[in-house]
Amino acid sequence: MRITGTVQRLSDEELAGVRWRISTRSSDNGGSCVEAGPLSDGSGRVAVRHSHHPEGSVIVYTRAEWDAFLAGARDGEFDFDETPSA
Repeated sequence: MRITGTVQRLSDEELAGVRWRISTRSSDNGGSCVEAGPLSDGSGRVAVRHSHHPEGSVIVYTRAEWDAFLAGARDGEFDFDETPSA
């Protein structure tokens, strides 16, 4: 299957096939984190949702988008300051 853009709408069947994961670094046994998991359609796409609202919205990323995000997180690109700058 070739995906030319990030398809955001998933069918109930696609959602049912996602193998959701929660970070072991999440506090409260996963209650303070997002969940992410690969779609089972072989496309490499990754779905992300809020762990407090698993029935809510899902954002879908291509494998390339997901890999770029993870690389940026590892490099500290998303280490935001605690205090907003003025």
